[in-house]
Amino acid sequence: AGVSCVCFSVSQYLPSTAVNTTLQLKELRERMRPLNISAYIIPGTDAHLSEYIAPRDARLAFMTGFTGSSGTAVVTQTKAALWTDSRYWVQAERQMDCNWELVCNHLQFPPLETHGDYSLILESSNRTLRSIPVNLVDQVWKDRPSIAADSLTRLPDRVIQRSWQVKVEQIRSEMRVSPYEPTALLLSALDETAWLFNLRGNDIPYNPFFYSYTLLTLDEIWLFVHMDRLTEELKVYLNASCTGPLCVRLRGYDSVLEHVKQYVSRPGVKVWIGTEYTNYALYELITPQDKLMTSTYSPVLTTKAVKDETEQRILRDAHVRDAVAVIQLLMWLEKSVPSGAETELSAADYVNKRRSEQKDSRGPSFETISASGPNAALAHYSPTNETNRRLTVDEMYLVDSGGQYLDGTTDITRTVHWGKPTAMQKEAYTRVLMGNIEISRTIFPSGKRGVNMEMLGRRALWEVGLDYGHGTGHGVGNYFGVHECMSCFSSRREPGYYKENDFGIRIEDVVVTVPYGNNYLTFDTVSLVPYDRKLIDTSLLSSEQIQWLNQYYGKIRRLLGPELDSQGLREEREWMLKHTEPFAQSGSSAAASSSSLTFLLLILSLFHNVV
Repeated sequence: AGVSCVCFSVSQYLPSTAVNTTLQLKELRERMRPLNISAYIIPGTDAHLSEYIAPRDARLAFMTGFTGSSGTAVVTQTKAALWTDSRYWVQAERQMDCNWELVCNHLQFPPLETHGDYSLILESSNRTLRSIPVNLVDQVWKDRPSIAADSLTRLPDRVIQRSWQVKVEQIRSEMRVSPYEPTALLLSALDETAWLFNLRGNDIPYNPFFYSYTLLTLDEIWLFVHMDRLTEELKVYLNASCTGPLCVRLRGYDSVLEHVKQYVSRPGVKVWIGTEYTNYALYELITPQDKLMTSTYSPVLTTKAVKDETEQRILRDAHVRDAVAVIQLLMWLEKSVPSGAETELSAADYVNKRRSEQKDSRGPSFETISASGPNAALAHYSPTNETNRRLTVDEMYLVDSGGQYLDGTTDITRTVHWGKPTAMQKEAYTRVLMGNIEISRTIFPSGKRGVNMEMLGRRALWEVGLDYGHGTGHGVGNYFGVHECMSCFSSRREPGYYKENDFGIRIEDVVVTVPYGNNYLTFDTVSLVPYDRKLIDTSLLSSEQIQWLNQYYGKIRRLLGPELDSQGLREEREWMLKHTEPFAQSGSSAAASSSSLTFLLLILSLFHNVV
């Protein structure tokens, strides 16, 4: 199904937020003609198929005006269309001018499996899908941002358990035991190289990554990176002056295609790639097919998803400090909103400021979702000067935010109401909370996939005919990306309940998978911020759910109280104690039902097959 905006002869009828794209479309089409290109595809990602991209890779936004994180555009000589999913339909309609048609389903491109599917479809109409050596959008984009000149940094020893040499040998061991006998592993995802070498950078907003590729063989290591980013100290750290199996050979970032081509030309080689993050330009170099080994994810991503003992310990420490910042926000809003002086933007700025004051802070982990009233019904809304709403006691408020710290990455959502919520709002919120609790307290056999527990996050909503239109969880890194798909429930998106043009509800916590008895597992919640008591209808909760809630609040008091004391935050400590008072057992026999929460699974080292 397609939806296109209605063009009027007078431009004043377009939304004020719409971007005029006439000139860039005209120039792109002029560059397509001599190359005999019938349709040009513009993905919303970068050469590493990243979820978050640098401003210089925002080609989709430059061409269309649409700034959502998911989408694909196609330009022909007579038409231009954008595909995106339902989260962004309203945003796209606000941002695009009438040069573009919005198609209301999601065109997936360019992962390798999709590339093959599209090639087959196009062949039936006598068309071919092929890559070209230049990016036409870059030629049109005259003021494209440059790469930052920041140097890369290595993680301090206090936050790492495994040196990069240990990690390299661990990955090589997986290569050696593979029955397909790969001789090399090509790493394309930015977090793969950053994890392998315990390095971090600033190329991607909210993510401590840097442009890079790695080609790891059984006796060689090739790192492709912008050479001016490496200090002499880092070259020594990487053993860059030697040629042994634990010496890193440094090459320019742009030379990766030529080097892979040269390597593949050797006899008897086989290159292992993860198809989820390898672009087609690299993939098509690895020929013939008997020189290629594929898996959805590389062994680096599957290994990285398993947090070692140090990572588990420090991520808990980071969440204690992060909870201080979120509690400071909620207490401040509780006092300030009745005066009518605060807005979505001022709230987002406040929580970012409070996080920046915490030890080892490295900035937000994503753009803060600060949404009041109807704006909260847009699942991934972030305020702008044009959409910013004043916060009032008459509307629900949703804040989804996170921080990057040297010792961990956080992501937490709380929904609150400062006035008198409606019966509908209170029941919806309680049923969302019931889902949170039911997944949190579930016990399951080792080896079960997260998707098998998806219904636990929805059942309480289903019981009254409600639901949410996206998945229930995603993984989280350690001073890495806020989304790690190796531990998804069913997608990377956060769940919740959203009533269009009225309100939105989401409860999001980070949990760790921990052992429970012999070969069973459960979850341990490491987010430490209380839920809004005003929105909880305890008559809907079972006694087991109330018991879990009281135990969780006791944990918050036990872990957060000393931290607030050490920071001299007496008022915040009193606020925390007030909001974590235990609930009385209602004796309800309500079924242990469930609903929407955002669930972030952090897989432990001994139980890495849980996903």
